[in-house]
Amino acid sequence: MSRKSPPSVAERLSVPVELIERRIYLIRGQKVMLDSELAGLYQVPTFRLNEAVKRNLNRFPEDFMFQLSPEETEALTSQIAISKRGRGGRRTRPYVFTEHGVAMLSSVLNSERAIQMNILIIRAFVKMRELLARHKDLAVRVEKLESAQKKHGSIIAVLVEEIDEMKRLPEPHKRRIGFKIGQ
Repeated sequence: MSRKSPPSVAERLSVPVELIERRIYLIRGQKVMLDSELAGLYQVPTFRLNEAVKRNLNRFPEDFMFQLSPEETEALTSQIAISKRGRGGRRTRPYVFTEHGVAMLSSVLNSERAIQMNILIIRAFVKMRELLARHKDLAVRVEKLESAQKKHGSIIAVLVEEIDEMKRLPEPHKRRIGFKIGQ
């Protein structure tokens, strides 16, 4: 009889890594997750997550967590359907957490789910970093191909112009081939 391996973290929590990846945004040049989305994954109210963070602010420097500016909040409200303030939505600007901030959250939130969810979230950040690294390599290769194509395209354009000019020239008098007999 074969032994079954224990279920993975993702199987136990029933949250696919792809779902987490879709909740990672690029803000101020950093990959971050919103406090409300993290709270949803941890199954705690957003205000409780922020409360725990505020009790431990010394663990969250600016490169781990920051509050969105009003402009950034407005942009996110229109992009990802954060409910507006007047319609029962948030009264405060959201906090966002970088990969390091998410890792620090596991020490602030002392639940088994938070610890296991952090493992999944960190894996999602790592997967995104690997994908971006692979895409950079592809971008460089595409750029080289495009520059070669432009170079070849310009050479072909010059050849086409020269052929068109040659077509416009009057045809030169053709000498007949053969012998001339008496004249």
